[in-house]
Amino acid sequence: MTAPVAPAGPALPVLMYHSISTVEAGPLRPLAVPAVRFAEHLAVLSDAGYRMVGLSQALDLLDAAIAEHGSPIPPLVALTFDDGYADFLTRALPLLDAAGAAATLYPSVGHLGQPASWLRQWATAFGPLLDWSQLTEVAASGRVEIGSHGLLHHPLDVLPPPTAATEITIARDRLEQHLGTAIRSFCYPHGYHDWRVRAAVRRAGHDNACEVGRRRYRPSDRRLAVPRLLPTGDHDPDALLDLVRTGGPRMIPQAKRLAQPAWRLTRRMVRRAGRQLS
Repeated sequence: MTAPVAPAGPALPVLMYHSISTVEAGPLRPLAVPAVRFAEHLAVLSDAGYRMVGLSQALDLLDAAIAEHGSPIPPLVALTFDDGYADFLTRALPLLDAAGAAATLYPSVGHLGQPASWLRQWATAFGPLLDWSQLTEVAASGRVEIGSHGLLHHPLDVLPPPTAATEITIARDRLEQHLGTAIRSFCYPHGYHDWRVRAAVRRAGHDNACEVGRRRYRPSDRRLAVPRLLPTGDHDPDALLDLVRTGGPRMIPQAKRLAQPAWRLTRRMVRRAGRQLS
């Protein structure tokens, strides 16, 4: 296969990975990308001329190109990893290093060193999350930006706003205290947010944040709601390049955006009912 030349268009593909592992079946299978397939993703992007960086760096490079009044947008792909599974250290990081790629990792701060309890009966499917020592090792590699995935892995937009704001601030403070570096980027747990949550993220000191979105980011989009694309283990190199170049089907993100307010109301009502029954 001959890789096409990366386009110099204004859209930034931001890829969202979770675990670099193999899950044969079940609801978590789309979130697991085997190491061999991930290596193929990195190789085909490199061969196509893309520079693979973390999210904050990608946004900075876009800003610099735009500031140069018509300078071509560099062919970039931002790589992001949610939750902070321990396989990032043992599988993803060596492959990133071999490919000369960088990424942003979003650990769920209050769950570090534990199973992913929010996955309920599938909590151990991806293995444990990184502990603080392992996260420090990842940060020290110099190849990975550490962002925040919040304190607890639950939707922030259905929490009382003061509670959500407190959790966002605590998570960032803990990361900065342990790692000794500024935490610029935030990733919304489950991808959910509203204007109150975005405002709290900015007040806590983050200058960018990402959701799911299932489309490519454009400079006119909100910096605190950067959309991302989900590559799976079923994306072979050709399919991965098509996802990066086109952003995938357009109807999916449009339908999700239209349904979000009603779905948020439903989730808020369910959460309140659960508290009343407990």
